[in-house]
Amino acid sequence: MDLTVVLQPLLEHLWFLVPLFLLVAVLRSARFKGWVGEAIVNLSAHFLLDRKTYHLIRNVTLPTEDGTTQIDHLIVSPYGVFVVETGNSLQIVRLSTVKM
Repeated sequence: MDLTVVLQPLLEHLWFLVPLFLLVAVLRSARFKGWVGEAIVNLSAHFLLDRKTYHLIRNVTLPTEDGTTQIDHLIVSPYGVFVVETGNSLQIVRLSTVKM
């Protein structure tokens, strides 16, 4: 049996579903969600924080015993150093402070 006889009419009427499925796959991917999260943090820091008081440093790589680790955003101010790690996970966020 020739499948082109069956597939040709389906593709003619449902061709738009192929790019739609690709778009949904990209939007649901962890990489895209991480990129969007980092973009939101960058834009928020740029527009909402005073540049004279807060300094944003992005993509900091630090050496560790096992190699290196990467911090997405480091915000330095007279009020403290804030580490912002963006990612795509469903976890509880815990805040901690270190007093010197």
